[in-house]
Amino acid sequence: MKLHEAHQEISEINMTPFVDIVLVILVIFMATATFVAQGKIPISLPKSSAHHPSNDIQKPTVITIEQNGRYHLGDLEVDEAALQERLSELNASVRALGVILRSDAKTPFEHVVKAIDRCKGADIGKFAIQTQQEEPR
Repeated sequence: MKLHEAHQEISEINMTPFVDIVLVILVIFMATATFVAQGKIPISLPKSSAHHPSNDIQKPTVITIEQNGRYHLGDLEVDEAALQERLSELNASVRALGVILRSDAKTPFEHVVKAIDRCKGADIGKFAIQTQQEEPR
């Protein structure tokens, strides 16, 4: 009789792997929902809780990028083509300090990338993105 029982089909489904998969998916969902709820995944930029005042005598060059894609080098408005030319005209010590990029929070990222490309074309390798200090809650 034991021989006959050994060849019977298994008619039950093993639920353990299914429960394991469901628990893993639940943990991933809970972790992701927690990060979004706590603001760990930044959505509205630029804000920063840190404030580092600069005491340098020479200041880095500031490029401001408006929401519509207009560029300003310091206080002078320049177009995209003239940006690299103006950056190349800066002396080597100013270029060595790098560039501070200021852009509107709603500026498309492609405009920031174009500004970085123009800086690299002018042999500027240091970049900083200026943010606004976040108000305490």
